[in-house]
Amino acid sequence: MYAILYQETNMPPDTKPSIRLSTLFLEQPCWMIKPLATQMRYSIPSVRRFLAEVGYYSSFTHNGSWYTLRSIPRFGTDGLWFYTDIGFSRAGSLTNTLVDLITSSPAGMSAEQLGVKLRSRCHSVLLQLCRKGKLQRQKIGHSHVYLAMDSGIAAVQRQSAESLSIIQLPAEISVLILAECIRSPNASFDQLAKTISRNKGIAINPSQVVRLFEQHGLKKTIHPSDLKH
Repeated sequence: MYAILYQETNMPPDTKPSIRLSTLFLEQPCWMIKPLATQMRYSIPSVRRFLAEVGYYSSFTHNGSWYTLRSIPRFGTDGLWFYTDIGFSRAGSLTNTLVDLITSSPAGMSAEQLGVKLRSRCHSVLLQLCRKGKLQRQKIGHSHVYLAMDSGIAAVQRQSAESLSIIQLPAEISVLILAECIRSPNASFDQLAKTISRNKGIAINPSQVVRLFEQHGLKKTIHPSDLKH
């Protein structure tokens, strides 16, 4: 439930619809259509028409059921704006937003990365976009990465993603490395890599451990053997 109160407006009944609409959005930046129509004392089709005349965005979250005026969002460099957990995108719908984010990404994006950025799960929509020929999907390293449909852009993204996959680690191995670091805080990156490799029977190189610490913004006491990584 959202702590948004729908109070009776004090505006005169003959106030122009566009002014009434703008005033309500000054009181709260996001509205669902039914409460908005109740406050304006117009039918839902009429309110939709007023929104179209003024200019609006519908949310890419919550099945597009929230509205805000085009003048309200302050989009980030990724074209996204959130009000509490309600997300709006300069690209518009969730499908357009996914295509836009993935196409503009230097190395494509996984469903997990997109879920974190959009604050919502989007696996099924991504698969639909692939089936419709809007995106490509490829297994790179330990993850499925979504790439642009344009072959030239996708080739560059694929090369970047493959380079990154060399030093990226699956989540369960990352947890083991961090746990081992807590147990042995003075161990070098090389020692951490060798310990996990030996215990789990998998090949890990020190550069992957360095990258893991960089990704999480973690600091570690520098061991002399770390200086070569």
